[in-house]
Amino acid sequence: MNHLPKRPPLNQRSLNQRTIREAVYGIGIGVHSGEKVRLAMRPSGPDSGIQFLRTDIKGALPIQASAENVSDTTLATTVANGVVSVATVEHLMSALWGLGIDNLIIELSAEEVPIMDGSAAPFIDMIESVGVIEQDTARQFIRITREISVSQEDAIASIAPYDGFKAGYTFVANHPVYDRFPKYVEMDFARTSYVEQVSGARSFGLEKELAYAQSIQKCLGSSLENAVGLSDDGVLNEGGLRYEDEFVKHKLLDAIGDLYLLGRPILGAFTGYKSGHALNNKLAHAILRCDDAWEIVTLTTGAENGTGVPILHTAAGSAGV
Repeated sequence: MNHLPKRPPLNQRSLNQRTIREAVYGIGIGVHSGEKVRLAMRPSGPDSGIQFLRTDIKGALPIQASAENVSDTTLATTVANGVVSVATVEHLMSALWGLGIDNLIIELSAEEVPIMDGSAAPFIDMIESVGVIEQDTARQFIRITREISVSQEDAIASIAPYDGFKAGYTFVANHPVYDRFPKYVEMDFARTSYVEQVSGARSFGLEKELAYAQSIQKCLGSSLENAVGLSDDGVLNEGGLRYEDEFVKHKLLDAIGDLYLLGRPILGAFTGYKSGHALNNKLAHAILRCDDAWEIVTLTTGAENGTGVPILHTAAGSAGV
């Protein structure tokens, strides 16, 4: 098993909003389009959120990274602003959640975020190469106060109250090769490093399914350089898996990215059973609709009362976390 380099855990309870210190650039291909794409990430001011900008379309307006702007969830998550769209945003959004980035402008020279190696790790590396800075504005969280659940056939996605953010996922696939690997993972990110334990989990798929995907104009740029390929005999990639439970961790990585399209990090416990991009987005919409099931809060360190325990601040008052 090929382990990623260890990194120190990051504090998921950053009290102020964050952006990057300076612009950073990358290049890659779109996994579905197969097109070469240039990527630039630039700092952005407080309360501006995550925005995608297509530099190949003259006069294109920024697309806010928002669950309400999701226009397609077929094998990836696409956001759109009218006729202008950006596809495959979930891995980058997951990386931004992992580093606590609230405000960023993402410029793209084509219609799709580059797939890089199929995980969130290359985006983490890019951002860490320039550094992250705190801004002088409090970070807001969505604090879940009652359970919300959505389903689609036998797949389920839910979010429940929890002090912090915890996520569990059950991966179910109808192929014996997957039975050799763990199918369930649960992580409390107050105790587990997303960067070390999740960000390197790559996209994956069965070799025999590639031809069909390409026949519907998907996975045109897919290769063993940006995904884990599986035959009936096992893993095709030289070096094998990065984690023994890489498949289920990648599904968790996707869910985190899809939910970060709510525009703020969640304080709650996510549970997914066979959920994919469509159901993750359905859950995000359900959260937005059920405004009696959550509240917007900020956190302070608790230093003012001498406890050092983070304190929630809501419109109704404050409470220890």
